[in-house]
Amino acid sequence: MEIPIYQIDAFTSRVFAGNPAAVCPLKEWLDDSVLQNIAAENNLSETAFFVPIEVGYHIRWFTPLAEVDLCGHATLASAFVIFTQLDPSLTQVAFRSRSGILTVTKDGDLLSMDFPSQPPRSCKAPGVLLDGLKQKPMDVLSSEDYFVVFSNEKDILALEPDMTKLKRVDLRGVIVTAQGDSADFVSRFFAPKFGIAEDPVTGSAHCALIPYWAEKLNKQDLIAHQVSKRGGELFCSNRGNRVKIAGRAVKYLEGVITF
Repeated sequence: MEIPIYQIDAFTSRVFAGNPAAVCPLKEWLDDSVLQNIAAENNLSETAFFVPIEVGYHIRWFTPLAEVDLCGHATLASAFVIFTQLDPSLTQVAFRSRSGILTVTKDGDLLSMDFPSQPPRSCKAPGVLLDGLKQKPMDVLSSEDYFVVFSNEKDILALEPDMTKLKRVDLRGVIVTAQGDSADFVSRFFAPKFGIAEDPVTGSAHCALIPYWAEKLNKQDLIAHQVSKRGGELFCSNRGNRVKIAGRAVKYLEGVITF
């Protein structure tokens, strides 16, 4: 069997930056075990698979260890493949997913994703989370992930978490964030229980980051930097129960999986 594969660097305009995602267009769904094996073999934070449906595509995302409900950078990467490789006549594409219908619109060299808003809520910080971060935060909230607020960008850059402890948290992962120096806000994201120690740029985390910082800064349009080693830039808008997350993407690799 042969399956096309693309590796796309998302939320960046140059290779070797942003967040790399594997994208595999399929004609029909394969067995879940095959999809998971491909994702494990790729060993990237996410591999996206999609098949054509009546309107748009059905999309699914797999980490090296498990399927997830929502992924931003691999959705951006999938749209980039559709717009540049599969159907350049399109300017918008809709994906059916576990998290509902997600649309991506081409706006010049930016791709803008329409995602659900997931505002974080106050919560009691579990001890294993605080022990794993090794630094005392200003506040701890939760959404799909623990949402940990620090006082400044320097604190975010200095974090060296204990991944063994963070692997034991009961939510998907851990977002750490602060107001930025050269952006409205910065963040990092850790999800060791899904085989991702630190994700370079996490679109789905911004479903919580955008409504939080829109309220704190009294701004509906924001620029965000994810300050991982590879780094990424996101252009964000708060739209009530939806958020807009826009970024650029670039193709690193194109090939064929054979098995």
